Amino acid sequence: MKYEPIKHSIDSFISKRPSIKRLFFKLLDLYLLRTWHVHKELRKIRSDYKDGLTVLDGGAGFGQYSFWILKKFKNAEITGVDISQSHVDKAQVFFDQSGFKGRAFFEQGDLTKYAKPNSFDVIVSVDVMEHILDDRKVFENFHLSLKENGILFVSTPSDQGGSDVHDHDHDHENDGSASFIDEHVRDGYGVEDITEKLKTAGFSKVEANYTYGTPGKISWKLLMKIPISLLNISKVFFILLPFYWIIVYPFCLILNYADTQGTHKTGTGLMVKAYK
Repeated sequence: MKYEPIKHSIDSFISKRPSIKRLFFKLLDLYLLRTWHVHKELRKIRSDYKDGLTVLDGGAGFGQYSFWILKKFKNAEITGVDISQSHVDKAQVFFDQSGFKGRAFFEQGDLTKYAKPNSFDVIVSVDVMEHILDDRKVFENFHLSLKENGILFVSTPSDQGGSDVHDHDHDHENDGSASFIDEHVRDGYGVEDITEKLKTAGFSKVEANYTYGTPGKISWKLLMKIPISLLNISKVFFILLPFYWIIVYPFCLILNYADTQGTHKTGTGLMVKAYK
């Protein structure tokens, strides 16, 4: 399934007014489990950066993580980089109109080429690395761009079915199955795989933990897979989805909370912290 056309359609709609985009970001904060996990980890470092925080949002997309950081870290400055010029242009206008002019800067860029040596305290990259073939180069650029003792946060699908590709007991090249998101270049990362790549890039310490355990997997199917699959069939389902969400969301809210509170031996997502 092609996810990027849906993203651009959504971005065009929510960018009509800043108030619509702010409401959309609030809904994403409640809706997306990966957002819950990222916010949880970022809150842990808040006391360490009372005097300011420089952040790179690598693969910024709509800019929802940049928006949350700017609200929670009052002295933070954000640089958002995305491969899409359209996302970048819309994000810059939105952040300037939302009172963050001079604190948020967005630019088009390829993360395999983008590096600003010793510039950032924190780099956040959420659901990006599974789209980039030359991930080792990106990790090297991230390491180069961090200040000493800087932290990289990566949220990405795991190799335990994170891209919803196929049953791992079967050869998907032969059975014709494909990734739920066509733009993914890999099924997902294993803990040892991503740890090795980050340490090879120069990071001194890596912590990788599974997310989307049993509660999260159920929530993801209800909140993401089913709605996106329907929208890929017809945009008419935009009309029906609010009624669907009203029914399933209270249950998924409980599932999301359970997923963030538990420790998972396996899961379809990874939350990774790497230290320079």
